[in-house]
Order: sequence, then structure tokens, then C-alpha cells
Amino acid sequence: MKSIKEANINNKRVILRCDLNVTIKDGTIIDDAKIIKSLNTINYLLEGNNSIIILSHLGKVKSNEDFDKNTLYPVYLRLRELLNTNVYFSKDNTGEELKHEINKLKAKDVILLENTRYLDYPDKLESNCDDSLSKYWASLGEVFVNDAFGTSHRKHASNYGIKKYLDSYYGLLIDEEITKLNELINEPTKPFTVIMGGAKVDDKLELIDSLLKKCDNLIVGGGIANTFLEAMGYNIGKSLSNSGFINEIKEIYNKYKNKIIIPSDFFVDNNGNREYRTINDINDEDIIYDIGQESLKKIEETIKNTKTVFLNGTVGLYEKEIYKTGTVSLLKLLKESDSKVFVGGGDAVSSVNKLGFQNDFYFKSTGGGATLEYIINGYAPALKD
Repeated sequence: MKSIKEANINNKRVILRCDLNVTIKDGTIIDDAKIIKSLNTINYLLEGNNSIIILSHLGKVKSNEDFDKNTLYPVYLRLRELLNTNVYFSKDNTGEELKHEINKLKAKDVILLENTRYLDYPDKLESNCDDSLSKYWASLGEVFVNDAFGTSHRKHASNYGIKKYLDSYYGLLIDEEITKLNELINEPTKPFTVIMGGAKVDDKLELIDSLLKKCDNLIVGGGIANTFLEAMGYNIGKSLSNSGFINEIKEIYNKYKNKIIIPSDFFVDNNGNREYRTINDINDEDIIYDIGQESLKKIEETIKNTKTVFLNGTVGLYEKEIYKTGTVSLLKLLKESDSKVFVGGGDAVSSVNKLGFQNDFYFKSTGGGATLEYIINGYAPALKD
């Protein structure tokens, strides 16, 4: 696929796949960052005198109860505030009535269709890339533009299936994602440091292996660090760990031990109390929830000598006030460093946004799993020709 910057899309009816999968609580949008990021492509297409039919998913729909809580109607209301044009909402995402509504669209009109994953219950038509559904959605427009990087690793009807039937391009958000991630993958300025955190190591083994071949340092934190510690023979008490992958972690550590930096002190929960521990005095009742100052000093020394950083995950349970210190301190170090910082993955982006660092880094990816798979494979299935 090519970028819309290489196309001449004017006076067309455009089907635009966005990632408007925002957090909504009690009908109120908590974080509209994904909506804001989609505006560049929407406004670019509006400048070409196009009408736009927006498709997006929101959450997962696995039961009747999921329909009400996963409606895109609050997103429609926000788009209506942000766009200087007519914006409509359709509670339908298939059917003849929808075609009738779309036939009434004028140049520069925008219509947001209801959650594409409504078609996942009960038959998973969207997620299984049902051909009839793909063909129907394609019939609504003349050109397809995919700007949903967050789902680009999926082969769904609304992103992968449609492009079989229409001239297809990717939008400005995806153009930026590809440009920046290719920079990270292909030409990071050395020294290059990866900071890998989060809860689970099992779904990041391939990513860790891929990045260790390219980086100069790998700093591990969170549950991933616990698994490394356990593999090295340290007691981690009741801390979260993927014990079933100990052998794989041992193999990685033995192969790349000169690159891997593991925390050496912690704050733990011990029967409801926050207590300090070093790497050698974790006891059986402890649950590791944050890193300590000694570990942060080691990270600081590494970052001082680093030109490029990829942050993926957090170093502690930042969602809890008493265990956010390590993650906040790490983000401050990165903000004040001379490094070019790339942020990718759901936990990392969420922590950056929640803790007030949303505008402080070189690049913040909108993808979670899509970002990680792009780094591993160098491409996204939904964007291939």
C-alpha cells in the first residue's frame, strides 16, 4: 500500500478505517488522544472535497451486555466538537438503510458507523475477516484509507478485507508510525538502549530476542524482571513471574548477559506494608511492586551514555500511588536526557499519558501489539499489498 500523500484523492466517497478505541467510563471519554491523532488524516481528506465514512472498533464484543458499553456514540460527539464540518452517526453498520444514509452524504460530510465489532457477536464476522462483510463495507465507498495502525497486525474485515475490493492507501498517522518505527528498527543512533517492562514475558520473548540483536543495553523491569531474577536463582517471594519460561530466559541471559541490566533493589508489599529490599534479601511473603534508588542509579548511568531509547513497559505498579515512584523517576530521567526516546506498547504509552509526560518524547506510538509486531517483522499484515 502507498500513503495518501502519493495519491490524488479528491471528490470521492472515502472509507476511512481509524483506531478510535478510546477509554470510556460512564459514557465519558477519559483519554481522547487517539481521536486527536486521527484528525490529520480526516482533515486532509476533507480538504480534497471528499465525503468520509469512518469505521472503527471499540473494545471487544462477546455478549449482548457488551453492545451498550462499547458504543461509539461518545466518540461521535467528540468528533462533532473537533471537526468544522457536518458529522453524523449511524447506529447501523450494515444494511440497506445504511446505504440510503450514505447516499445522502455531500462533499465534506463525515459519518461514523457503529462499532465494527458489533459484527463479532455471535459469529465473529469482523475478526474472522468475513468476505461478505468486507465486500459490503467496500461497496459503501470509492476509495479505502486505513489509518488504524493499532489494528494493522490483524486481518479483520474492516482493515484487511476491504482493500481487496477498492483502491487502498494508508493515512498520515500510519505514515508517521512507519517512518518513525523504521528509523528505530533500521538506523537507531548508537548507543541504543531498550527498556522493557510490564507484567508478562511470554508474549515478549520474540521481541526481546529481536531487539537484543540490535541494542547495546536491555534494561528489564516489572514482571519481566522478576522472571529474569527467578531464572538467575534469586528468591522473588510471591512476585508475578512467568515460571514456565525460565529455561528460555536462562538461554537469553546467558547469551546476552553483557547487555542485560536487572534491578538490584526493590519496594515490596509484605502483608500489606510497603518495605524496602535488596536483591539478596527478598523473603517468601514479599511481592515486588517497584524498583529502588540503587536500580535507578544504574539506569541513569546507562541513559547518560545512550543516544536512542525504546521504552516498552513500566518498571513498577505505577497505577498505585505508593508504587509509582520508580516509573515516574525513570520518565523524568528520560525527559531530561539527550536521548531520542521512542515509546511503544500499551503499558508504556498509558504510563506516559497518565503520569504527565505525554508531550515530552520524540515519538509515541499509537499501537500496542501492532507496534511490537512491526518491530519484530518489519511490516504490518493489514498494510501489505
